[in-house]
Order: sequence, then C-alpha cells, then structure tokens
Amino acid sequence: MAESGVLDDLDRALVHALQIDGRASFRQIAEVVGTSEHTIARRYRRLRSQGLLRVVGMLDGTRFGQTSWAVRLVCTPDAAGPVAEALARREDTVWVRLLSGGTEIACGVQSGGDGDDLLLKKLPRTPRVVSMSAHATLHMFAGWRSRAAVLSDEQAARLRPDRVDEYEITLGGEDRALLPVLARDGRAGFGELAAAAGCSQTTARRRLEQLRANGALRFDVEIPARALGYHAEAWLWMKVEPRALTAVGAAMAGHTEADVVAATTGPTNLMAGVTCRDTQALYHYLTERVATLDGVREVETAPVIRTVKRVGTLLS
Repeated sequence: MAESGVLDDLDRALVHALQIDGRASFRQIAEVVGTSEHTIARRYRRLRSQGLLRVVGMLDGTRFGQTSWAVRLVCTPDAAGPVAEALARREDTVWVRLLSGGTEIACGVQSGGDGDDLLLKKLPRTPRVVSMSAHATLHMFAGWRSRAAVLSDEQAARLRPDRVDEYEITLGGEDRALLPVLARDGRAGFGELAAAAGCSQTTARRRLEQLRANGALRFDVEIPARALGYHAEAWLWMKVEPRALTAVGAAMAGHTEADVVAATTGPTNLMAGVTCRDTQALYHYLTERVATLDGVREVETAPVIRTVKRVGTLLS
C-alpha cells in the first residue's frame, strides 16, 4: 500500500472507478480491478480518513433554474484568508480557492439567477475587499475531469452507469433532505438517507435513483492534485474574440491540463482551471498550447495557493 499522501496503482484504480460511478459497490469495483472486496473497502476507508478521497453528490442547479457564477474578489493581504473562510462556510458556495499570493479569492456560487441578490446580499461586506466581479456560466466545455484514468475501456464500461435520460423532474421535501447528506458523503447508506428524509429506505433508494437517472444528481470524486503527482494549479481568465470562443473552448476542453473550461459573462469571456505537474509544465502549457490558439487576445493567470472548499463541503 502507498505511503500516506501518495497513491499507488490500486489506489488510482479505485479513484478512477469511483469517478466513473461514485456509488459503485466495493464488490463491483473489486471484480473489475481484480482484487478482493475487503481490500477495496480498506483502501477506500484509508484514503477517506486521510482526507485524500471523498465522493460528493451534487445537484445540477441549472436543471431547476439556477445560475452558476464564478466570483472573483481581491482583498487586502490580511483579509483574504478570513474572507475565504467565511465564504466557505456558506451553503451557497460550491468551491472556494485562494489565488495570486493569497490576495485574491475565486469561488463558485449557485444562484436563482438574480445577480443583484448575489452581489449585494450573499458576499461579505468589508472595506478589506478591494474589488469584486461575477461571471455567470454560459456554457461548459469541460468540467472536473479525471486525472487517475488507469482503467481500460472494457473495465470502465463495466462500471459506467446507465445513460442519463433528462426528463422533467421536480424536487420534493424528501429530495431536499437527501442533498445535504450526499454533499457530505456521496456514498452515504440508504439507512442514513432515509433517516434524514424521514422516509423508508426503499423510498430513499428510489428517489436517489430517479434523480440520478434524470441527470439532476451527479457524483464527483474530490482528491488533491498533489496526491496524483500534480503541483501547479491555476485559474485562467481569458479574453477571446467572440467568433473564436466556441473553437477555443472546444480546443481547451481537449487539453489534458484543463480541468474545467467555461464560457462566461463579464470582462473576460472564457474561464479555465488547469493543473500541471509543476510550474515549468504550466509555463510550457501557457506558452506552447494556449498562446497558439487563434482568437485568444489576453490570458490572466492566477496560481492556486490553497483550496479552502472543494465541491460543496468545507475542508478541515
């Protein structure tokens, strides 16, 4: 087994399997990767207890009229940390990162679509926040892809859930009660889910399966980039000629370095989160791949200093 903080081949296979299906059983994963159910369960518990692995259930707010925003705040040097912590404690922030030497914060917020409400009521009011801008997501080209893709196509196919059928669905009280539990632990048992929703385990299972089959509920795997051997993360805020926006976004979505690529509103119109092995690799990516894309006018690079909140839950 790998030393603390470092993943070996079996750990990576487990991570990849969960990225394909976050609620796949340990028995199913063990059969696919060729080991015992006990070994997979033990590996999962170890990685989770070390804070290296977490499965998160997230509602797709766009299916219910919500808008996804990326908010940038520039703070005085003494304020960025406390403001980031305050943002991370809010239920409406999805992720929070400290950038650019610790003076800038980027965070993701789900809003009902009222931009004034987002800016005036939900973000901290303090003179130590020097500037702020909000960028609504218009189109996702790529979102939070796997960096532990070690399983073969045949193995992946055995784990892949059924195809999503996006029919109309509404959220009931039981559904809303399930979501906070799944945000903390996407693999929570049906007993825990049923207790939270005040329903039977059969009902909890049925509602979860319906939300998932509909595409309203997805499961992400959160794992620090360093555990996979990557040590340079950055957010790119780009100005792209409108005629080239779709082409540039699609091209960057094909880059292995890009975790998330989205067209946005605001002073820049393309946002990307990228992860590289080290700062030298990041330099080569920016100068040799991004810089050569036709239509890119400007690129602002903000290194990630610390992830305060990652996909829905405050990190300890």
